[in-house]
Amino acid sequence: MKNKYIDLIEQTFEFPQDEFSVTDNELNFHEVPLMDVIKQYGTPLKITYLPKITSQIQRAKRLFNVAMAKVDYKGSYNYCYCTKSSHFSFVLEEKFATIFSLLERFRIKTNLIHNSAVNLSLCVDNSWHIDESIEALREAGFDVMKAENMELLTVRGYTDELWRRYARGPQVFVRQATQSTVRVVRKRE
Repeated sequence: MKNKYIDLIEQTFEFPQDEFSVTDNELNFHEVPLMDVIKQYGTPLKITYLPKITSQIQRAKRLFNVAMAKVDYKGSYNYCYCTKSSHFSFVLEEKFATIFSLLERFRIKTNLIHNSAVNLSLCVDNSWHIDESIEALREAGFDVMKAENMELLTVRGYTDELWRRYARGPQVFVRQATQSTVRVVRKRE
């Protein structure tokens, strides 16, 4: 079994991989001639193949579920990926359409969006459909945390005093600031 870091590096960077093939001394990616792509778009050429990344993440989750079932593990677990944060930004972006179409289906209004490479935080109206939409998101494979008794504050022309009063402290969940405006999602006082 290959389970050392060097094995991962060799597996990742050595050819041939299933996605690549060589036909008439030309490199193809999923049967797409890469020289044609290079002639049209130039180099360097970076390829991000989302279905493969997503399938590998799902594969890892399945392997953990099988192993936990074998030993009758009753606890919970969190899975994390040790990687440069920008490596998975496109995985989240791939899921935006799914998330927002579900919110639209339940007519949930989004008031604030805050995303990082692997997280998406939303401040939404407390609709009577909120629990249904959360369940639908979970069924679609998303980890959802619901924070209640929150408020969204928008302070235009904020000062240092207003910043200290509204945008700092342990009650602040999300903070977005420009030079003139700060928006804060925090526990209701």
